[in-house]
Amino acid sequence: MEGLPSGYRPNVGVCLINSDNQVFVASKLNVPGAWQMPQGGIEDGEEPESAALRELQEETGIVSVEIIAEVPKWLTYDFPPPVKAKVNRLWGGEWHGQAQKWFLARSTKDDSEVNLASGQADPEFSEWKWASPEEVIEQAVDYKRPTYEEVLRTFGPYFTDSGSFKCQSAKW
Repeated sequence: MEGLPSGYRPNVGVCLINSDNQVFVASKLNVPGAWQMPQGGIEDGEEPESAALRELQEETGIVSVEIIAEVPKWLTYDFPPPVKAKVNRLWGGEWHGQAQKWFLARSTKDDSEVNLASGQADPEFSEWKWASPEEVIEQAVDYKRPTYEEVLRTFGPYFTDSGSFKCQSAKW
């Protein structure tokens, strides 16, 4: 994949918004209180956009979406040491972290489509909600927060007709 940084696991993320420009986030089963946008690995031979739609369906059951935009470059984050040891053991690699292609998608159906089990033997999330962009950043795990800030800053023009949204965070 073009431009993929060495030593980072190829991954995709989906910033899914509803008609009120709220962002879909879900709480990780294994990290209570850690909210994140849907994301997951890219399979061999898979294009990032296809991976994003597949991961969204697998993790949330949501299939009725339209892709609106894509972050033009790979965004990376490093795993903290305990996470790095665990994921490298699970994934059988030696990854510094993840390199992600992010997509902005709008839900085109009501919330009845959401199914966190979605046929999975091991669901990833325990609950979900729609949140403001500010809440998404505030409730993300520390090591993902800078990536989330960049994703939401890049997609900011799509959140309102005026091209931006107000954020209370000092980091914005």
